[in-house]
Amino acid sequence: MTAITRFEDIQAWQTARQLTNLVYGLTNQTGFNRDFGLKDQIRRAVVSVMSNIAEGFESRTDSQFINFLGMARASAGETRSQLYIALDQGYITEERFKEAFALAEKCARQIAKFIAYLEANPRPRRVSEETAEYDTDV
Repeated sequence: MTAITRFEDIQAWQTARQLTNLVYGLTNQTGFNRDFGLKDQIRRAVVSVMSNIAEGFESRTDSQFINFLGMARASAGETRSQLYIALDQGYITEERFKEAFALAEKCARQIAKFIAYLEANPRPRRVSEETAEYDTDV
């Protein structure tokens, strides 16, 4: 696996970003945009995917990172569930549903594979305060 130096380099985060943009576009459509509860909930869920990946990456240990990745994967599942509601209520077409659902599934699979990689290649600490050098006078 190529070294990842920023959360923006993580494929699952990139997919989550695509999914977020798609969901925001769908929720801006007439009808969907008036269902404030569903619109807000699906937006919170999809933003949570991106945010948890980023927050986990910035955490101190791989163990914490894995926990955040698990939450991100759960939010991808929540997004998929809410897409069914949007479809059933006629807010989105079957075609748009399939597009968003496939992207959410892809993101969840990427997260699951990343978790498996981190678990198979444990590193107890990613940050060592004892050896870190930084200027506090900035």
